[in-house]
Amino acid sequence: MQQARDEEGGEMRMLNVMALATCAWLVSLPSEAKTCKGLSQTDVRKIDEAEQTAMKAALAHDFATWAALFLDDGAAYPPNEPAVKGRAAIRAWLEKFPPITEFKLSNVKVEGCEDLAYVLGTYTMTIAPPGAPGPVKNSGKYVSVVRRQADGRWLLAVDMFSSDLPAAPPPRK
Repeated sequence: MQQARDEEGGEMRMLNVMALATCAWLVSLPSEAKTCKGLSQTDVRKIDEAEQTAMKAALAHDFATWAALFLDDGAAYPPNEPAVKGRAAIRAWLEKFPPITEFKLSNVKVEGCEDLAYVLGTYTMTIAPPGAPGPVKNSGKYVSVVRRQADGRWLLAVDMFSSDLPAAPPPRK
């Protein structure tokens, strides 16, 4: 009986060695995945310039310019609201936003390849909602996916943001 256990143990060790050797061989194979050429300094600068345009447009209540930073089929994902899809719908959503009196975007990380990039950032803003006793300050974070256009501009494909403020309590019933 001991001999059967020893033989089983030896077979298991041999299978483990074979599995390990196979894994090592697979890892050593050359990857056929397409390699990515990172973003140039010019690309990063243009992405940053688009951010500056968004801030200026928000403060000027220039929703056409702000919405033009999105692809025609771009999408915005605001907190606690449904997705807003398409440039025209994004502009209509922006036009309903309370007046913004202070707005700052800060790109924390910009990475990408060729014509696709993502941006991680933070924001601060002050809004003046009609009927509110005073201005409301907010801060949060965002993730944006941008695509380079043939003319070199980078437009938003997806923009998702969330506030760092605690969520409002549910209404009392």
